[in-house]
Amino acid sequence: MADSIPFSKRMNPANLFSHDSDTINLAPGETLFTEGDSGDCMYVLLEGSVDVLVGGKSVEQSERGAILGELALIDQSPRTATIIAKDSAKLAKVDERRFNFLISQNAFFATHVMKVMADRLRHMNKLQAESANS
Repeated sequence: MADSIPFSKRMNPANLFSHDSDTINLAPGETLFTEGDSGDCMYVLLEGSVDVLVGGKSVEQSERGAILGELALIDQSPRTATIIAKDSAKLAKVDERRFNFLISQNAFFATHVMKVMADRLRHMNKLQAESANS
């Protein structure tokens, strides 16, 4: 039965962090981080929704369970997007030590992070192709 449920519905990172007491709270319109900022952590959206902007253009609206800022955590590169709260948002902060522990102890979490990155790459490729054709 579990195989008939899409992977993204079985694994919601918000469930892993739902009991975090040290969360980040954003008011509507508040920025979590800005494209080009340095980053050493990622975030999991526990409540609310955020806009993901690249080059000032909204490319994604993220909701509960979204992973944000994972690229900067993985390769210590500058942030590739700006994250702005659409409404009140609550996020869990995941530093490198915690991230490495999670991916070593939870294969579903590791696979989910890779799937999120692959989905975003495909989405950005599609947006770029559409922009080139218009």
